[in-house]
Amino acid sequence: MDSLFDLKSLSQPLMWGELVFYLETIANKEENSYTSTIYSYNLKTKERRQWGDGGNKQLHLQLSPNKKYLSYLSNNHSDKKMQVMIMPLDGGSAFALTAEKEGVSHYMWADNSSAIFYQTTTLTKKDGQTQPAEKKLPTPTEINKLTYKLDGAGVLPQDRHHLIKRMSVASQTVETLLEESHPVRLSYVAKDESYLLLNDDLNRDDEWSYGSTVYYFDLKTKIQRSLTTTVPKGSFYFAAMSDQEDYLLLVGNDFEHAFVSLNKIYGYDMVSHELVCLTDDLDLEVLDTIVADFQQGVQGIRPTWLTDSEFLFPATHHGKIQLYKGDRHGHTTLLFDEPLHLTDGSLSQDGQQLVVTYSSLTETSALAVIDLASGHLDCLYQPNQTYFESHAVVEPERFWFKGADQWDIQGWYLPPVEKRDNHPAILYIHGGPQVCYGESFFHEMQVLAGQGYGVILLNPRGGNGYGQSFVSSILGDYGHKDYEDLMLGTTHVLNEHPEIDSSRLYVAGGSYGGFMTNWIVGHTDRFRAAISQRSISNWISFYGTSDIGAFFVEFQLQRDLSDIEGLWKMSPLAYAHQATTPLLLMHSEQDLRCPMEQAEQFYVAMKKNHVDTKLITFPQSNHGLSRDGLPNLRMNRFDAMMAWLDTYQ
Repeated sequence: MDSLFDLKSLSQPLMWGELVFYLETIANKEENSYTSTIYSYNLKTKERRQWGDGGNKQLHLQLSPNKKYLSYLSNNHSDKKMQVMIMPLDGGSAFALTAEKEGVSHYMWADNSSAIFYQTTTLTKKDGQTQPAEKKLPTPTEINKLTYKLDGAGVLPQDRHHLIKRMSVASQTVETLLEESHPVRLSYVAKDESYLLLNDDLNRDDEWSYGSTVYYFDLKTKIQRSLTTTVPKGSFYFAAMSDQEDYLLLVGNDFEHAFVSLNKIYGYDMVSHELVCLTDDLDLEVLDTIVADFQQGVQGIRPTWLTDSEFLFPATHHGKIQLYKGDRHGHTTLLFDEPLHLTDGSLSQDGQQLVVTYSSLTETSALAVIDLASGHLDCLYQPNQTYFESHAVVEPERFWFKGADQWDIQGWYLPPVEKRDNHPAILYIHGGPQVCYGESFFHEMQVLAGQGYGVILLNPRGGNGYGQSFVSSILGDYGHKDYEDLMLGTTHVLNEHPEIDSSRLYVAGGSYGGFMTNWIVGHTDRFRAAISQRSISNWISFYGTSDIGAFFVEFQLQRDLSDIEGLWKMSPLAYAHQATTPLLLMHSEQDLRCPMEQAEQFYVAMKKNHVDTKLITFPQSNHGLSRDGLPNLRMNRFDAMMAWLDTYQ
C-alpha cells in the first residue's frame, strides 16, 4: 500500500498551441495531504515545465480567452484560503488577483478577458453583536432547514451570505453582483456581461421539492427566471453555450425514475425558450459514473461545442467512457469507444483534437490526445512508467454471466500477482448503487492481488452503464435480485477458476457495498469473514440522520416513516440475529452520508449475537476516506483490513 505515495495522478488538461497544461497530484507522506502541481507538456519537444506558485493545492486551471494568462485557484497564502491566481503565459511570476477573507470557491473569465467573475462568502452581521473577535465563545447552532449538513462540509454555516463578484483585471476594482442567503453556482457569463446563468434549487420555496435548474439572471434588472419551467421536476445543470449565444446545452433528467433517472443532453433555444432532449434515443448516462480510488482532482469531460450546430459529449457504457457527437436535431454518432476511463478532457482550439487524462485497468493515469476524426488516441506522458517497470500489475479478466432472471451481468476478476492453487478470493462490492466498476485503475484491488488474493468485481443490477431499466430495477427492492446477482457472479467465478479455495472466500464493500455486506452476513454463511465500510444497517434511522436520508429513502426505497415495517424488512439490522460470519466494521467519524450510528448499531447487534466483531473508527474523515482521505488513515484502514483477513486464513 506504500505505493500510494510513489504514484502520480493527472487531471484538468488544457491545450494552448504546442503546450498542454495539466495538474499532477501526489499523496505527500510528510505533509499527510495531497499536493498538486501545474505542469506543461510541449507537443514538439516533449519537454515538461513546472508552472504555478508553489502552493500545495492548485486547481481549476483555465486559460484567459485572449490566451495571455494561465489562471487557477491556489492556497499559497498565509491564511491558506483559496484565491484566484493568474500567471502570464509569455513569462513572469504568478500573482494573486483576489484577496477574499473567506477565499474563492469558483471563478470564470469574462469573454474579453478584462475581468473575472468569482464566488465567495461573507459572515452575516448580527444586530447588537458586540463580542470582541479575539474572545470567541462557543455558541449554539440554530437549524430550521431540511438540508442543513453535507458530507465533507459538516453542518452548513448558518451565518454566511453567498456572493458573486466581478473584478477588473487592470484596475482590480471589485463589484458585488449578487448576494444570496443560500449557495448558488455561477455557470456562465454573457459575452456582453448583460446576464449570468446560475445553478440553483428547482423550487427555492419548497425544501421538500428535490431537484435543480438553471436560472437566467439579468444583471441590469436583477430579475431571475428558470430555463426549465416546461419540465416541472428533475435536475438540470449548465453544460455549454453556443458561440452565437443562441443555443444552450444542459445536462439533466426529468426525474421520471427518481434518483436513478439517466442524465441526458438537453438543448435550450435562447430565442424561442424551447427545451428538448437531444439524446433521447441513447439509453445511456451522459456523465462519468465509474468508481475507483486513485484519481485526484478530476472533473470529467464536459459537453463541448465542436461547431455552431454539433457538440461533443461523454457517456458511461459497460464500464468505460465513450465519446459521442450530437447535433441540435437529436442525431448522435459514436466517435470513440475504447476500454478506458477518460477522466478529464478539453478541446483544442481548432476543435479537431481532445486532450485527455485517462486510466485503464493497468494504467494509473496518463496524458493523451484523441484525434476526433479517426478516434485514434496518442499517449503523450505516463508519469508512473518507471515505477511499473519494476513493479507487477495484474491484468483483470473481463467476463459476463447470467444473474437473477437470466439478466446479463458484467464483471472483472483480478487473479493474484503470483499465481498459485488454492488461493483465497474477495468479493468486493461497489457503492452507489447507481455507479459501476469499469476500465479504471483501482489501487486497492491491485494491492490485494499483490497480497495473494483473487478479487471479484461485479456490476449487479442497480448500477449504471447498462441502461435505464437496469439501473431502475433496484428501486424499492434492495437486497433481493441484486443480492442474487452477486451470489451468482461469485459462483460463476468459482466455476471458471477452480484454483480458488472456495473455503476461503471473503466479502467486503463500502456505502451501498457496506449495506450489501451487512445484508450478506445475515443471509448466508458462505464467506469466511467480512469487512463492512461506511455502511448502512438501519433505513429507519438513516432517514433522519443522513445528509440525504429523507430524499434517498423515499426515492430509492419508495417508502417513508409511515412504512416502518417496510423499511425494517430492507434493513440488514433486522437479520443480524442470523449472522455467524466474523465482521470488521470500519467507519469515518465525520461521515454524514452514512452516519457512524449505522455501524454502531450493527456492531452492537453482532456483539449481542456473540459473533466475532470489531469496530474501527477514523477521525477527521468523511464518506470518501478510501478515495481522498488523509493518506496515513488510508494506510491504517488497509492495514486493518489485511490484519482482519489474516486472522481468518
